[in-house]
Amino acid sequence: MNVNLDQAAGQPMIVKYVETSHNGIQSLSLSRYAIGYILRGEKYIYYGDKRHRLSRGDLFYLGMGHHYTEDIPEEGHPFEQIMFYYTPSELQRILLHLNITYGLNISNDHTCENCRSFNHVVTPAWNPVRSFFVHTNNYLRDEAFLRDETAENIKMTELIYLISSHEDCCIKSKLLSNIDTAKENFEQIVYDHIFRDISIEELSHRSLTSFKKEFKRLFSLPPHKWYIRQRLMHSRLLLISTSKSISEIGVECTFPNTSHFIKLFKKEYGLTPATYRNRHLEAARKSSGQPRITEPAPHAEEQPGAAEEAV
Repeated sequence: MNVNLDQAAGQPMIVKYVETSHNGIQSLSLSRYAIGYILRGEKYIYYGDKRHRLSRGDLFYLGMGHHYTEDIPEEGHPFEQIMFYYTPSELQRILLHLNITYGLNISNDHTCENCRSFNHVVTPAWNPVRSFFVHTNNYLRDEAFLRDETAENIKMTELIYLISSHEDCCIKSKLLSNIDTAKENFEQIVYDHIFRDISIEELSHRSLTSFKKEFKRLFSLPPHKWYIRQRLMHSRLLLISTSKSISEIGVECTFPNTSHFIKLFKKEYGLTPATYRNRHLEAARKSSGQPRITEPAPHAEEQPGAAEEAV
């Protein structure tokens, strides 16, 4: 299922999402950056052959582009999360305000494999952040707040302050990397063309060498390999969430022909698309109402860490 949670541009948008039932894995498309907090339930974010688990009290960051997520309600209670959306220009404005008004000097020396490799990061929220989201949840019950851009900006400024003044960490690193509007424009172009058959020359006005260098800096992979991986991840979602044929899925994910799609899929996941689908269906039949994906173990160079699981 494809969902666009990020529906409005302009001022920072604060939204509470409530899921009363388990709707399986969804493909989310974000045109802005987002910071979220899990109020209740569990959330999974999927990458290739592994998934990352988020639970109540976790603070997380989602970069723009496509994400594959699964929101799971608690027993007898809905899944609940609050999301803050922002653009680089809005972030710049808030950070400048904090610097001029309060003398906040922001620095960040943190970098790690998670920051470089993933389009999301997650960390348990520290006490001031937990309190902030409890209060924000109370605000969101007031209809007047939902129409008050000033109130939204104040809450957004408070959240940015809590993160940027915290010790160096993945969330802070990702946030501060978003002040580059040129980076945002580059990323937006890349994500807009995941499912379009277009050459690099047509995609960018840069030289081929310059484009590839910037691409690898931002995405840690060469363009061709990254695009294939994104298309294969999307094909997995279609295999387990639709009844479309293998050839239809290959066409939708921009592979030139079915045999090429099958070959690349097997190389990436160790199974043909048909076998992958059948294993998932068999696992779903054996489950107790909440289907989970059964997949091959992660590649040797992608062993999951403490915050992630092999699926």
